[in-house]
Amino acid sequence: MLASKEEEILEALRSVIDPEIGLNVVELGLIRNMDFENGKTRITMILTTPFCPYGPAMIDQVRQTVNTVTGGNSEIEIGSELWDPSMMEEGAGGDWGLF
Repeated sequence: MLASKEEEILEALRSVIDPEIGLNVVELGLIRNMDFENGKTRITMILTTPFCPYGPAMIDQVRQTVNTVTGGNSEIEIGSELWDPSMMEEGAGGDWGLF
């Protein structure tokens, strides 16, 4: 069975690592929404802190990764939610002793 476009994108985004934390953007729960409209992929993501020094680089990596999977035409928006550890995938915070 073929994976959905969303599943394919999420799997690819596991290669985008937050360099300070060492976990990927999917594990951290930073990808908050994904829409497909008129051939454009629109992703809403958040950062672990509002002024994350790696934010611009991570956003660019997400955009490049999505474009690789979809063939281009993606838009990455920064959401207004504040990140907290409860957004992480189950088990992802085990090394931190969070869960």
